[in-house]
Amino acid sequence: MRPILIAAFVILMIGQAAAKDVLSGAILYEDVARYASFGLHRFGSAGDRATADWIAGEMKQAGFDVSFQPVVLGRQYVVERASAEAAGTTVEATPFWWPPEDRASFRLSAPLARDGDAAGKILLLDLPFDRGAYLGPGHRAAIGEAAAKKPAAILLTIGNPADDRFAYNVTQEDAPWPVPVIVVGAKSRAAFERVLAAGTPVTLDVKGHYERDVAGRNVIAEIGTGRGPTVVVSTPMTGWYSCVCERGPGIANFLALARTVAAETWPAHFVFIATAGHEIGHGGMELFLKHGAPAPKKTLAWIHFGSSNACYGFAEGARTDRPEEERYLMLSKSAVALTDEAFANVAAKRLVTEKQAVGELRDVHAAGYANFLGMAGRHRTFHTPSDDLGATGPEILEPVAHAFVDAARKIVERGDAAFR
Repeated sequence: MRPILIAAFVILMIGQAAAKDVLSGAILYEDVARYASFGLHRFGSAGDRATADWIAGEMKQAGFDVSFQPVVLGRQYVVERASAEAAGTTVEATPFWWPPEDRASFRLSAPLARDGDAAGKILLLDLPFDRGAYLGPGHRAAIGEAAAKKPAAILLTIGNPADDRFAYNVTQEDAPWPVPVIVVGAKSRAAFERVLAAGTPVTLDVKGHYERDVAGRNVIAEIGTGRGPTVVVSTPMTGWYSCVCERGPGIANFLALARTVAAETWPAHFVFIATAGHEIGHGGMELFLKHGAPAPKKTLAWIHFGSSNACYGFAEGARTDRPEEERYLMLSKSAVALTDEAFANVAAKRLVTEKQAVGELRDVHAAGYANFLGMAGRHRTFHTPSDDLGATGPEILEPVAHAFVDAARKIVERGDAAFR
């Protein structure tokens, strides 16, 4: 019997070590790197499909029952190439969602204009950095006013710390712009200023197309049905460009919590949902809340992994910058004491009011879920093509994962008493 007991003890210890390992910075960073390897993560793209397959496979391996929920959005614009050329210098560009239906592809050469008569020219427009992620009334008004000058196109720069091509989240209901709006990075502004002064033409070259009824998928994973209170855990999968640190840490945290819950057989019913369509209308979350989410009255808590929750800050090279300057814990009032305990070692500002339940957690709050907590933020390369693996690292990922696991564990152990 003694060898059997020793073997059982060794197996138990190995299992416990494995459970701890999933929260290590190295493992978390591996998951971010795997997410990065899929490239572009725009809704309906090959990277979107590969990400859903990968997350589903990881959840199945952990022991969850996994299903795909089809998400169909009315339209998506697919960019094949886009550039702006000025005086022999060509820079990559991004058409601003949503482009005119009849100008999904075009080539145009025209002089630049900033003030005065812009008819038939390419109007140069700057939007200041507003620290936002969503296209708002101010942006629409500025672009509408520029379009009213009848330019052939608008060449747009949007302020951001990376001086790169920034993209705002839009909705399916947003109307196309009356003229093409083409975004370039502010780092190339000097070249266009010289061309503006010289009066020489700029050439815009865009090839793209619209797709209708575009298919994507949510990943839904459940474990512990009937075992105890219901806890929902969510994270978005899609976004502009590769969105490595915008989405990657949240997905790594999501997987780490799932693996811990399964390995330790927590006495609760967990529903994990990875949503698609974040950047063009929150379509996946909207669908799940209508069809598939546990009812608010039957849900003890909702935990959300939002954008940039473990990224370095805004400074160039920013490993020494303070992430808490642009990182936020988003909480129901009932979750303040719980998060004060669990996140004591994670620097982040607290947002407790209704308006500050940002991103997809805003939709969760509006749907009537009383107890929720999540984390979201911004970082230097947020919503730009420069967002890559250099924006995060094992040492910043690990404390966030531990804090979320600690909070979830307290919710399961304390039940309703976790929220007071």
